[in-house]
Amino acid sequence: MNPAVSSSAARPLPSSHGRAPAAWDLAPLPPSLDRGAAEAFCRLVAERHYENFSVVTRLVPARLRQDFANVYAFCRWSDDLADESDDPAAGLAALEAWRRGLHDCLGGRPGHPLYVALDATIRRHHLDGGPFLDLLDAFTEDLTFDRERVVVRYPDRESLLAYCRRSADPVGRIVLGLEGCTDPAALRQSDAICSGLQLVNFWQDLRRDRLAGRVYVPQSDLRRHGVSADDLAADRASPGVRSLVAAGVEWVGECFAAGAALERTGPPSLRPAIALFRSGGLAIAAAIERSGCDTLASRPTVSSITKAWLVARAVIAMALGRRSAAAPGRAMPVGVR
Repeated sequence: MNPAVSSSAARPLPSSHGRAPAAWDLAPLPPSLDRGAAEAFCRLVAERHYENFSVVTRLVPARLRQDFANVYAFCRWSDDLADESDDPAAGLAALEAWRRGLHDCLGGRPGHPLYVALDATIRRHHLDGGPFLDLLDAFTEDLTFDRERVVVRYPDRESLLAYCRRSADPVGRIVLGLEGCTDPAALRQSDAICSGLQLVNFWQDLRRDRLAGRVYVPQSDLRRHGVSADDLAADRASPGVRSLVAAGVEWVGECFAAGAALERTGPPSLRPAIALFRSGGLAIAAAIERSGCDTLASRPTVSSITKAWLVARAVIAMALGRRSAAAPGRAMPVGVR
């Protein structure tokens, strides 16, 4: 077998810290660089790693579903390389090997089954390689902080948003790129939604992140609310932590508001999925508020009923959108081919 195909060359040994199974544990890696086998592998990783993947992909055209799986599998594998090792140095080495593989892929020489599938998506849609590299930069940044035992990682909100621009925003840009959307306004709105999703996840997981040695709350926000990093490891939120989380949720709302127009002006085929992700983020923010902004005592989640309603609303919007798209004289938004 081609040694470049080996999964062990680009990942550390899995740890036992209770996370969901890593991408490489969900399906057998194809023993060759056959594209059909590579794409089947990506579908399995996506479907088994993310329980809502089938729902999301049914909200986009069938012609894009394999591409969604290829992109998701890349993101999941890359994230797992960063998080599935108890040794940051080993994780950094694995990410560096994976980065070299991405450069080979972008140069038309994919040497790993996942990159064979991703290469087809990149070429089919003429995707920019920058967002893929940005994601790896964010994961490398996480592990570098881990290696240096830096707990509170960002001094202010702008520096945290700069991290979000590498860790979350590239995903939205890649998805828009699947429909050839390059409109600057659409990209900014996508960035706002993706940053909002990343931020609400930080507030949702304050205690879990702190126990893992990571605090994504800006130092300036901690000082403003009189909160220390150790306060985030408590079993229950203090008044200061509740105030901190309330301010964070308000910030999340501002991000989602800034991206709201994309549900109406983005590529028609992607609008239902965009609306579902944005609505889901808002639902998590609402769950945090219902908890009294105490995300330490328990992790706020969205109920099954709420999830079902969000999906139903997205399906209805998709049906209406298709009916509208069939009407004569419909104009395509700027930046969508």
